[in-house]
Amino acid sequence: MIKDKFGFLAWIVVIGIVVMVTYKQSATPYQQQDIKPFLREHIKLTTDSLPHVAFTYDGETVTTRRPYDFVEFWIRKFGHVLEYAIITTCLLRLLSTLAVARKWVYGISFLVSLSYAALDEWHQTFVPGRTGHAIDVFTFDLFGILLALLCAALFTGFRPPLGRDGRTAGKMTFR
Repeated sequence: MIKDKFGFLAWIVVIGIVVMVTYKQSATPYQQQDIKPFLREHIKLTTDSLPHVAFTYDGETVTTRRPYDFVEFWIRKFGHVLEYAIITTCLLRLLSTLAVARKWVYGISFLVSLSYAALDEWHQTFVPGRTGHAIDVFTFDLFGILLALLCAALFTGFRPPLGRDGRTAGKMTFR
């Protein structure tokens, strides 16, 4: 049963827009998304500009020895975190308009967001010039999902139960 029909319809529209934007972005070849030329034009970086850091991510070395690649990597991964935090937040809002228990709202939001992340990465394997990385799903996408769930829980979900006298009973519960 729907508690708030207007809120439900409004959030369906928001989710639709987010999904369309995400789908369009993931269908664009990497060469058209490359931000390194923009970075080179606006920021002067050398191999000494950043402290030396190197690590392997999905079989490729990410290093400050290639500073523009390094900065672009972190901008892109922050984009993953932000994208899935927004999607999860929208799903939480959408599902909270239904007359279902809060634990189901959180659980379904988590599962749908994570499934969408996996499908988006899989979809990218079919786009020329793009590659899908499962590691993105289980690192940055998952971090964005968990961040949204944690923020929602902290701001709305954890409340001390009230005793008969109107005082808190002392322990925290999740409602």
